[in-house]
Amino acid sequence: MRTTTLGSAGPEVGVIGLGCMGMSHGYDITGPRDDDTSIAVIRQALDLGATLIDTSDVYGPYTNEELVGRALAGGHRERAVLATKVGLVTTPAAGPGEAPKTGNDGRPEHVRASIDASLRRLGTDHVDLYQLHRVDPQVPIEETWGAMAEVVAAGKARQIGLSEVTVEQIVRAQTVHPVASVQSELSLWTRDPLTEVLPYCEQQGIAFLPFSPLGRGFLTGRFTSFDDLPADDFRRGLPRFQQDALRANLAIVARVREVADQAGVTPAQVALAWVLAQGDQVIPIPGTKTPKYLEDNCAAGEVRLSADALTDLDALPAPQGGRY
Repeated sequence: MRTTTLGSAGPEVGVIGLGCMGMSHGYDITGPRDDDTSIAVIRQALDLGATLIDTSDVYGPYTNEELVGRALAGGHRERAVLATKVGLVTTPAAGPGEAPKTGNDGRPEHVRASIDASLRRLGTDHVDLYQLHRVDPQVPIEETWGAMAEVVAAGKARQIGLSEVTVEQIVRAQTVHPVASVQSELSLWTRDPLTEVLPYCEQQGIAFLPFSPLGRGFLTGRFTSFDDLPADDFRRGLPRFQQDALRANLAIVARVREVADQAGVTPAQVALAWVLAQGDQVIPIPGTKTPKYLEDNCAAGEVRLSADALTDLDALPAPQGGRY
């Protein structure tokens, strides 16, 4: 796989990474977990050059970091550029039939305690990238970012990054410590960062890590009906996956498939190639727990779309329904 650097001063990574959330959190959560296959997929990603491995303490919670830690044991840690996150917390369900609640916690004391817990679960003495999962509106970002900078000074993280932020928030963080990366949703049906955040990252030499670059799987053509979603899959609660919106959004999928057929690649590879074409500092982190899908995703790093194909994709209509 082609490589790039994680920010202007970061390590070398493959141009496509691996998001691990879906291996134990969020998608088809009532189905049986297959940790053995997930561990094999993580190690296969390293073999294929997808060396940026992304997780978070809130995935599970905690179980995804434990899974990644097992996958990287036995000499595999040295091959990975390991990223995890802090700042989102899950409160257990209040009673039967109720869902857990997720909130923000950007207090410096939470950051300090969380990095140590993450390192224990991951089985390592440092992470390569420690990211603030969400800015806590109750805590000035300078205070949270100062605690993140302490993590770097202590040798527990090599670099620190932000997730789902505005340019103004990036600028405020930069007054405290350099921002190595920004993670946000970016895909053919989520283009919000293209207006301000991505251009700013390019100007500043900040890596941009798109999550859900395949539109949470929708752009692959896998889902044609609301009923295709597994029971208790969190996408069932997202506006774009409600039946009427989903039906309308299939027009986007149909055009992606046409471009894919013309290029002789898969729709997923078209979606990833379009994301990669948005800038040299862009490193998408599609998630999968399937070896075949991983191979297809990694191969997208070598797909170069024609100018006409990119023009067609740029002209796709906005989706119906909000992100959340």
